[in-house]
Amino acid sequence: MNFKNTLLPIESTLQSKGRLLDISQPVVMGILNATSDSFYNKGQDSDKDSLLRNAEKMLNDGAALLDIGGASTKPGAAMIDAGAEMERVIPVIEAIRKSLPQVWLSVDTYNAATARAAVGAGADIINDVSGGSYDADMISTVAELKVPYIAMHMQGRPETMQQDPQYDNVVTEVFHYLKNVCHKCSDAGITDIIIDPGFGFGKTVQHNFQLLNAMHSFRILGRPVLAGLSRKSMICKPLHVKPEHALNGTTALHMAALQQGASILRAHDVKEAMEVIALYEQF
Repeated sequence: MNFKNTLLPIESTLQSKGRLLDISQPVVMGILNATSDSFYNKGQDSDKDSLLRNAEKMLNDGAALLDIGGASTKPGAAMIDAGAEMERVIPVIEAIRKSLPQVWLSVDTYNAATARAAVGAGADIINDVSGGSYDADMISTVAELKVPYIAMHMQGRPETMQQDPQYDNVVTEVFHYLKNVCHKCSDAGITDIIIDPGFGFGKTVQHNFQLLNAMHSFRILGRPVLAGLSRKSMICKPLHVKPEHALNGTTALHMAALQQGASILRAHDVKEAMEVIALYEQF
């Protein structure tokens, strides 16, 4: 169902370091993996120069912001310490900031120390898959840094999250979890909060589609919603394909997410995601 004309209003800008990012219309966040063990790397190397070239391409393809991660959070992946993570992401952030000074950069991390170092190196946004549950200092650190915060829902930890995830009602439980995180963030002084239902993080295929079908309801919280669907198992399993062959399915679910009120599409394939937005805006 298309809720475009009945969606509840939400925040339409993000503010960081004296700049504003307009998200009154849907935007694409390009994925840059500074680690070789992500579930899908699109055939890209994770060295600094390769990531810089890919960043330039993503911006040319229309990305509004780029998300840089140095720790794989695929099912079964072990969580790493901040030191190892910083060795991967900080040089990349510095290089992209120097070469592309106007780009909006997000750092994908669950470590407060990495978040602090990344913002110092040039990142504008913190994207935390744990929603502050992994590092007790994360929310207070983001508040101190005065940058936007993406809070995601994840049941468990990446190492074990896909070992028989259970919910009484996945939509209700994820909604209330994100509602509580938003309250914690607001109480700490974080003003710009983006919420992410966490597709594929401690959820079955059925759970994921139940969340996608009800994603418009998350706008009740008054926050922009990020949809991270790109090439995930909720596409691969029903279609019996590997991530390398899941672009068509990703495109289909991106349109569904936009119809459900997503403000940000987090994507490996920026050009194709931008085309989905262009067609959605013709509705």
